[in-house]
Formats: sequence, C-alpha cells, structure tokens
Amino acid sequence: MSVDVVRRARIAVGVVFCVHGSVTGSFATRVPWIQDHAGASPGELGLALAFPALGAALAMPLAARVSHRFGSRAALRGLLALWTLALVLPSLAPNLPALCAALLVYGGTAGMADVAMNALGVEVEHRLNRSIMSGLHGMWSVGALLGSGVGTLAAHLDVNAQLHHIAAAVVLTLIGAFACHYVLNLHPHEDEEAPPRFALPPKSAWLIGAVGFCAVFAEGASLDWSAVYLEDVLTTSAGVAAGATTGFTLTMAIARIAGDRVIDRFGAVPTVRVSGLIAALGGLLVVLSSHPVVAMAGFGLLGLGIAVVVPLAFAAAGHTGPNPSQAIAGVATVTYASGLVAPSVIGGIAEASSLTSSFIVVTALTIGLIAFAPVLNPTRRRAPTR
Repeated sequence: MSVDVVRRARIAVGVVFCVHGSVTGSFATRVPWIQDHAGASPGELGLALAFPALGAALAMPLAARVSHRFGSRAALRGLLALWTLALVLPSLAPNLPALCAALLVYGGTAGMADVAMNALGVEVEHRLNRSIMSGLHGMWSVGALLGSGVGTLAAHLDVNAQLHHIAAAVVLTLIGAFACHYVLNLHPHEDEEAPPRFALPPKSAWLIGAVGFCAVFAEGASLDWSAVYLEDVLTTSAGVAAGATTGFTLTMAIARIAGDRVIDRFGAVPTVRVSGLIAALGGLLVVLSSHPVVAMAGFGLLGLGIAVVVPLAFAAAGHTGPNPSQAIAGVATVTYASGLVAPSVIGGIAEASSLTSSFIVVTALTIGLIAFAPVLNPTRRRAPTR
C-alpha cells in the first residue's frame, strides 16, 4: 500500500472523527431543551443520560464482528450513517420512557461507529509509524466544537431542537458517507475466525480502561451537564449556558490537535499526570465558582486536562494484539462504563444535594488520572492487517 493512500486515509478518518464529534456537540448543547420537552427532573435526566453508555456498552462488541463480515470501509460507512441519523431521536421523545429508548439507540450506534473509526485510526498510525491518535481525537473535538457552536446559536435564537437536529443529521450523514470512501479498506485473512458477538473485555483492557474511565466520566459530566450547571446553579440564560459546552470542547480540540507532539516529546505517562493536575484544577474552579465566567474557565481547564487521555488509551489498546477492533472494543467497554455511571451519579447527587456536590465527585476522579497513568506506557506493535 502506497504512502499516498495511507496519508489520504488519514485525512479521511480525520473527517470521520470530525463528523462523529459534531453529532455529540449538536446533542449536548440542546440537552436543556430536550429535558424540558420530555418533562424530566434533574434526577430523571440523569437516569436518561445513562442510556447512551448502556447502549454503547451493549453494542460496541458487535463492531468487530461487523468489520470482519463487511470489511472496514463498508462497516464504517454503515455504522457512521446510523449514528448521524440517530441524532434526531432524543429531541422527538415526548416523555421519559421514550427519551430513555431514544438514547439507548443513540448510544448503541455511537459506540459501534466509535470502535470502527478508532480501529482504522490505530491501523493508520501503525502504518505511518508515528503518533496520530491525539490529532484524530482532536478532529473529534473540532467536530464537537462545530456542532456545539451551531447548537449554541440555535439555542440563543430559540430554534426548535427537532428542526435543528434533522438538518444537522442530513448534512453530517452526507459528509460522512463521502469521507468513508477514502478510508482504508481492510479485510481479515481467509483463515481468521470471526470475533465473538459478545465477550468480556480481556485482562489487558481493565487497567487501560480505568484511565479512560476517569477521563470519560469528567468528559460526559461536562458535556451533558455544563449547560445545565450554568442555568440551574448560576442562573444564566440558555445561550450563555450553552457557551460553557462550547468552551469545554474548544480546549479539548486545541489540546488534542497539539497532543501528538507533546506525547512524542515527553511521553504518555508524564503527559497524563500533568493532564490530571490541570483537570483537577478545572474541577475546583467549577465547584468554587460564583460567576459564570469562572465556571466556564473551569470547564475549559477540564477539557484541556482530559483531552489526550482517551486517545492514548485507545492507542495503547490497539497495539496490544492482532485485532485492534476487539482490543479497542474491550477498552472502550470499560472506559465508557463511566458514561453509564456518570449521568446517574451526577443526577442523583444533584437531586439529593446539588450539582456543585456532583462536580466534587468529578474533580476527585480526575486525580485518578495521575495514579493510573503508568499503564499507558507504549506496548509492542502489531503485525499489520491486510
């Protein structure tokens, strides 16, 4: 395979990451609208927001099976389209049960597309023989920034979230289909057995996943609750509150785009340890804030601190065995389990006490990044897949 083909595939998978992030950003900024439309309390919203991670945890192991059956390119094209179209579902939900069901499907399609695109990213990184995963996840954050930016404007103009999400889904589906035409088209060896439909994550996934668990908990809490935090705790307008989500995704995007150079220079472990300190500082600012600007700065530091952790976790997983999709699915299952726990924990504590107390838990978990950082040491490389 020529270098030009691999470089073109890197650009294409970067666009895919951007599209995937745009869906998340589009959803996150309209959570207050969706909450009001479904008539959900903070505790009920916390319950509903656990369903995307539940759907992802159930569906992610299937991604390796789909890629094995159809090849990496066709699998990613189909899975990404399902994810972009699923954006429409939550805003259509008129009540809590319907919202939970919509978010279950939303999360399942998200998880399968996530595994497929990360596996292709690891394969491109392997063939280029240099770090690119942070940059790819930076493109995800760029997409989330674009999606949340449009969502912020839509919220400020009081645009119906259903119309907003239908338009976004159509545009993103078309862009994703075009980009998938240029990703690597990998197929398994003829004698390679199909991955199991469901399997527990391997032992190697648990420690790597623990690092991702801490980061994704903070990420999910910030994406889903930052706008709600500013509205409910600091009594800001919907437009200003949505800006907290935009600030969070902006710092994540900047840090991830610059992350590959930092990682190559200082190493994965020192980078994650410093990242944990920055994230903890951001959490403290959120907890102690009495002004929206201070809280928005705190969310920005949280984004900066956790930015490179998940890319490093996926890269470490993808280089531990011959099947990157299976390894990444295992780590992603552990990592995104925090997405299952986070909304319920945040919403439950908010219902019993306050959202401020909820973010004390977020801050404490960011310190876990410092403790678990050594498991992200570089591991042996794989033999490339055909």
